Amino acid sequence: MPRPSDQQRHALTELLGLGSHSVRKSYYPELLVRLEELETERNRYKWLFEHAVHGIFQASLHEGVRAANPALARMLGYDDPQEVLWSLTDLANYLFVGGSEELQRIRQVLAHQPGLFGYETQLRRKDGSVVDVLMNLLLKPDEDGLIEGFVADITERKQAQQRLQLLNEELEQRVKARTAELQEANRNLLQQIVERKRIEQALREARDAAEEANHSKDKYLATASHDLLQPLNAARLLISTLRERSLPAAEHNLVERSHQALEGAEDLLTDLLDISRLDQAAIKPDIDVYRLEDLLAPLASEFQSVAAAEGLRLKVRIPDYAIGTDFRLLTRILRNFLSNACRYTEQGRILLGGRKRGEFLELQVWDTGRGISADQLENIFLEFNQLNVGRAAERKGVGLGLAIVERIARMLDYPVTVRSQPGRGSVFCIRVPLAHQATEVASASASVQVPVGDPLPGRRLLVLDNELSILHSMAALLEQWGCEVVTAVDQAAAIQALGKQAPDMILADFHLDHEVIGCDVVAYLRQHFGVPIPAVMITADRSDQCRRDLQRMGVPLLNKPVKPGKLRAVLSQMLREPMQG
Repeated sequence: MPRPSDQQRHALTELLGLGSHSVRKSYYPELLVRLEELETERNRYKWLFEHAVHGIFQASLHEGVRAANPALARMLGYDDPQEVLWSLTDLANYLFVGGSEELQRIRQVLAHQPGLFGYETQLRRKDGSVVDVLMNLLLKPDEDGLIEGFVADITERKQAQQRLQLLNEELEQRVKARTAELQEANRNLLQQIVERKRIEQALREARDAAEEANHSKDKYLATASHDLLQPLNAARLLISTLRERSLPAAEHNLVERSHQALEGAEDLLTDLLDISRLDQAAIKPDIDVYRLEDLLAPLASEFQSVAAAEGLRLKVRIPDYAIGTDFRLLTRILRNFLSNACRYTEQGRILLGGRKRGEFLELQVWDTGRGISADQLENIFLEFNQLNVGRAAERKGVGLGLAIVERIARMLDYPVTVRSQPGRGSVFCIRVPLAHQATEVASASASVQVPVGDPLPGRRLLVLDNELSILHSMAALLEQWGCEVVTAVDQAAAIQALGKQAPDMILADFHLDHEVIGCDVVAYLRQHFGVPIPAVMITADRSDQCRRDLQRMGVPLLNKPVKPGKLRAVLSQMLREPMQG
């Protein structure tokens, strides 16, 4: 360790006010340690000053720059920090882009404040280019005009801001251009709407199909479907009447072929209407709690005859549960499963039932048909897809049945699964939530018993419809079932035809002439005869509003074209209830 010089020892002696002898004896080691610490601290600050990332300088407001670190020199394009030790004149005339006026403003601020922080300016580099910087200037106390400055290069940030500003300007231009395009598109759309309204008005006038302006797509579709379903319904009823009669083999074959053609047309039209309404979100679920027997028993009654006609056995097992669901939509899914099972099963049996899966009930339809290969399982729910096997190849249609099932199940959030083995059969399952409500079903797993006896023969039924073809067709079918049939096109005709005797049941069309609603006629006849006559509404209107109106009245609904098997099942159930009560 180097020993301090005489001058240093004398300075320390004078500083402490001690004699040289005392210093040497008592304080000399401690002073040496302190000197070493001061030297180490000075070297550390010197290293930080020289190796700092940002520029650092010391300057006097009266003389100019006294010291600068290498980072500041590099920032300004110089190799040696000594080259940036400018005088005040150099600072004003060369370094600051704002010149002497900017330097004067800085001096004025520092004359009243201890520092200037976050000051953004531009400095001129050695090659004449300009660099954007952020300065923090600190005025040192007790020293006349001495400041320490810290300089950060913010050129990249400024360039980013400029690019952002440019992007904002470009975005504004694009928004203006897009707005102009949208305005033009809106004008074109308005013109198309005006033209469409003109065409729709011309169509309504040409067909004489409506008396009021109707701009709703759903209502327009309902009106068109009503016109198509009316003659189809009449033809279907007539064909069903002929099918139940004893005919020669040749005529029976013709009737069966006509029945299949009408059935195909009916399925196609019904599927197209349903899938159109599902895609337009025109159907809204109406969730309520139902006993499982109330859901499955009508399906069992309806498909008993369908399965028997195909040479199949239908077995139904109904566990004692209640479910929370939309009755109509879930019935649509199960009816599709059963219809496909009857269609694709050549021999054997079909099973309809349910199994509890935790908080859910899995409704299942089993069949012993040909089955579905693994490579086709993922495609059966696609639109316009049909399995080209068995009798299904002879049926006409576009393959929308399971596509409708998939849409309804997705809307209800019910998982649908399919398991199948080619040559052995298939099982279609849908999982529905159980309802926490007790039911009164006797056994947990009981087979559905088809009631003994036919309640239809001898019953007096009123058929109310504004289409004469449907009246004739419905009368022929019901009379063949042994009923006494009274027909009428409106309320006045019904009163006249019935006389003083109330009918056992009313089958009424929902939409009659002159905007009369069938429900109103039913209510009037009940009041007229003073008895709660059972009634069934038959309509081509598939809107949710029509369904809700009938639910409030407690009147069953059958959609046109009416399936004879379903019609007979509903009539039998309703006519049997008073007899059992």
